[in-house]
Amino acid sequence: MSKRILIALTSHADLGSTGRKTGFYVDEAAVPWEVFTAAGHRVDLVSVAGGVPPRDGEDRSDPLQRRFLADEHIAAQLADTTTPDRIDADGYDAILFAGGHGTMWDFPDNPGLARLARTLFERGGVVAAVCHGPAALVGLTLSDGTYLVAGKKVAAFTNAEETAVGLAEVVPFLLADRLVAQGAAHVPAENFTSQVVVDGRLVTGQNPASARGVAEAVLAVLD
Repeated sequence: MSKRILIALTSHADLGSTGRKTGFYVDEAAVPWEVFTAAGHRVDLVSVAGGVPPRDGEDRSDPLQRRFLADEHIAAQLADTTTPDRIDADGYDAILFAGGHGTMWDFPDNPGLARLARTLFERGGVVAAVCHGPAALVGLTLSDGTYLVAGKKVAAFTNAEETAVGLAEVVPFLLADRLVAQGAAHVPAENFTSQVVVDGRLVTGQNPASARGVAEAVLAVLD
């Protein structure tokens, strides 16, 4: 049976005080989109602020990214993404939070994103995130007030990877540390290698190399 899957994107474009730009990491939306659509599922997009979400890591020489950006359904949404408050979570089977450094500023403690994930998770859906996408899990509580990640194993961009890309002092916090502080068990792999962790209906991945594995794991849980 065809499922509906929502991919959430950051709307934050500035990489701290570096003067550089950031946004959602295109591959981390494009690769899951390909996996999901190839399996016959519908993919919709949402962004924190709506409108045109900023992009990072765009590579027009990559055929997969070109297919994603040129797809009629995706292109129309990227031209004017909807906001979380306009999304009915009951209409979806899974939500995937794509990464990109922008997420570190506008995903944590976001009430709109939290409502979508909480509603979907509590009605039996899948919550997934890749790379910096798990920033959406920071501050995310269930209806009983407990953190969604409490007592769960997760993967996310590691402290070592943040240091390796020279941004450990730029991001507002270290993602793995914050998730651990909220009760998660962070399970890292070697820098920039694929790492996917599945804990029930929570699916997380460490970095861009993990995007395909996360998407495939989401499908496995949905099935």
